[in-house]
Amino acid sequence: CSPVYLGGSFSPHGIGTNTSKRTCDQLRCTACDFRVSLFNDYIWDQSCDYLFFRNNMPELSKLRAKMIKKKGARAYACQCSWRSIDGLTDLQTDQQLRWVCGKH
Repeated sequence: CSPVYLGGSFSPHGIGTNTSKRTCDQLRCTACDFRVSLFNDYIWDQSCDYLFFRNNMPELSKLRAKMIKKKGARAYACQCSWRSIDGLTDLQTDQQLRWVCGKH
């Protein structure tokens, strides 16, 4: 994917390009070397913190404690960072995330 896009659940996913703006569903974090999970129609509760994800990824049963249902949104997380996204967003606009697109 180039550029790499994040997006809400209404955004199509697959291999993204400048002309085909699709969200990447094969993200990997270069900081914690963990696959980035995504959850359609959810956002993360504001009380989420680093230790919550470090201790609970990738167990969905534990993550649900801090997931809030929101139609059209998508919650992303690895073991060290997380985001709630509504609309199509270029990953380069968020310099704190160290996520890259894996192979499709």
